[in-house]
Amino acid sequence: MSLTKRDFLKISAAGLAVLPQALSAQTTLATLRASVTDLQLLPEQYGKTTVWGFEGHAPGPEIRIAQGARLTRRIVNDLPSPTSVHWHGIRIENDMDGVAGLTQDAIPPGESFEYDFVAPDAGTYWYHSHNRSFEQVARGLHGALIVEEPDALDIDHEEVLVLDDWLIDPETAQIPDTFGAMHDLSHAGRLGNYITTNGRYNLSRDVARHNRLRLRLINAANARVFQLGLDGLDGWIVALDGMPLGQPQTIDGTFLLAPAQRIDLIVDVVAEVGGAGHIVQFDRDESFSQVAFEVRSDGTRARRAAPLALPPNVVPVPNLAEARDIALRMEGGAMGGMRGAMMGGRMSSMRDMMQAGQFWAFNGSVGGMDGSPLASLSRGETVRMKITNDTSFPHAMHLHGMHFHEIAADGSLGALRDTTLLQRGEVRDIAFVADNPGKWLLHCHMLSHAASGMMTWVDVA
Repeated sequence: MSLTKRDFLKISAAGLAVLPQALSAQTTLATLRASVTDLQLLPEQYGKTTVWGFEGHAPGPEIRIAQGARLTRRIVNDLPSPTSVHWHGIRIENDMDGVAGLTQDAIPPGESFEYDFVAPDAGTYWYHSHNRSFEQVARGLHGALIVEEPDALDIDHEEVLVLDDWLIDPETAQIPDTFGAMHDLSHAGRLGNYITTNGRYNLSRDVARHNRLRLRLINAANARVFQLGLDGLDGWIVALDGMPLGQPQTIDGTFLLAPAQRIDLIVDVVAEVGGAGHIVQFDRDESFSQVAFEVRSDGTRARRAAPLALPPNVVPVPNLAEARDIALRMEGGAMGGMRGAMMGGRMSSMRDMMQAGQFWAFNGSVGGMDGSPLASLSRGETVRMKITNDTSFPHAMHLHGMHFHEIAADGSLGALRDTTLLQRGEVRDIAFVADNPGKWLLHCHMLSHAASGMMTWVDVA
């Protein structure tokens, strides 16, 4: 029994998983149990795969609350290793951020921790492990967190789509225990060979022609940047990383979804009856159906007008004229040319760094949570951060606790995000108001990169 990577990608087609009623009912429970479980990830002719999941599922149960509501979950750790949970994208109190080693101690096996916070912003978010994330997220410890707007949209259906890739040995159907492999740490990260949507590879959704859908896409992969497009669907981007755009953007061509990023789409089904609309994934010179919408009937209404913008979340606007400038240069990795960096308080050669499993640096220093912050910020001040990717690989930089604007080429404030993708050699300025007190992590969400040097933090007081 043997499947190539190409075979795996091909059977990863057309998958839209819908949580069953029994599972959706669990979203009201006050407990999320992290445990080891066996799931049928691969086609039926293969054995089950052992994963780490919440409530016996990977991804875990969808959590859905109203904007401004309080969320309380007791995380019970039935895993063999300590864990914690980060509520990605939520502008949260610092002690609820879930970063083991910075905002809390990791939850030991057999113990629990209660998270209790208010979700101030409507949008698409997610939750995932934040202790040894490069392993635990890859094993399945993540799920969707949806914060609903007060008023319903003019749509026919809504789908939450968690995109992921898994590294699976086709001979055993198991996830190989190669976490922390030198190649993953120093190159593009841990890339999987089997792609799923909501943990499934072969599901589709029945729709009618001219149905209008809201699609909430979440990239839960460790390192894969999904290049996506539409076929048989006309669509608009209405939100990025949970934050609504000022005006919906018509989708023309492909768009990228980096690790940890989310994108909300409004799409109209324009495929003919008997056909299908697809979210298409492009991988090198090939393309595959990531999600399929089978058109079973004619719609009862004609095409609607273009959608309106979603109601904005209230986020403080940076004042660039008074901004504090901070530089963050990413260095290192394979083919990066870096000869060494500060590590553990002393200058270390690249060889010494490699022996310690560290391959990347921020501003000439190997990153971590036990050193000095990148910056100590006064609450309420505007920060303009220039990020330079002086490496040979892309990086998805994520700031905890606050959203930032990507600054456009003309100097204007662009979209709000919590994770920004920088290709090799790219430079980007971001700006935010440091309005949330606490110690906030800033790291690459190619999780192997974070584990091997691409991690720092800012202190807001």
